[in-house]
Amino acid sequence: MTATTHPTSRPLDQADGLRRLFAHAQVRFVPVVSNPHVAFGGVMLERLCSGFAEQGCHTLVVDAAESSPEPNEMAWVDLSACVETLSSEVSYLAARGLPLRYVDARGSTAGMLDAVQRAAPTADVVLVHASASDLCRLFMHHDLLWRPRPLLLADDHPLSVKQAYASMKLLTQRAGLVVHDLMLAAAPESPRAERIAIQIATCADDFLGAVLRDWIQVDPASDARSPSTPDLRRWVRETLQPAAGLAASGHPAPMELRAPAFN
Repeated sequence: MTATTHPTSRPLDQADGLRRLFAHAQVRFVPVVSNPHVAFGGVMLERLCSGFAEQGCHTLVVDAAESSPEPNEMAWVDLSACVETLSSEVSYLAARGLPLRYVDARGSTAGMLDAVQRAAPTADVVLVHASASDLCRLFMHHDLLWRPRPLLLADDHPLSVKQAYASMKLLTQRAGLVVHDLMLAAAPESPRAERIAIQIATCADDFLGAVLRDWIQVDPASDARSPSTPDLRRWVRETLQPAAGLAASGHPAPMELRAPAFN
């Protein structure tokens, strides 16, 4: 890997900062917080990719979660050679442990985001599926045009909910990422889904000073070929909007929690 893989401490020339800034305007990075207690994590990633595909986006899944496959041995030499094309809408990069190869003196691994973008220049969306601690190192020092909203994963079982809240706490306190979304795998008739969303939102506000901005319920037993739910379509459209949910000050814009989940 050449030295240009890692971000330098100062621009190479006067225009380098502008080139880097506008390069990131062409791709949307979406941090997806892995949860080892969710049984249908792969299904949830598939639903996200389908939702972005319906909006005409090509999605690269950077799979760096604890249980993900290790990267190809070529990853350090030629990352683009390790990007696997799954379909015309989706590409995949096995990346367990890969972020730490890009760590700099600040403890940041943001250089990996630059490397991924160069390795898959046709991707419109990059889903970075990783643990909360890895996502902190990836995003807390990166010069993106917007502050990303981490997407928490959970299902309607206590261990997964506890893990999702712990991840939110880590991202809020260590990386300053205070606005979050939640994707909940639960059957449509689940009596606990709405209560879980309310519980996480309330705890985030009361104890962390954080915000659960939106949540989506996904039926893991539904046909993967079926159209996205209206809630998922709405979330995808909002995620693709530049600086969605941010006020001019750079702080989260006040939003009413959507009915009926938070009424």
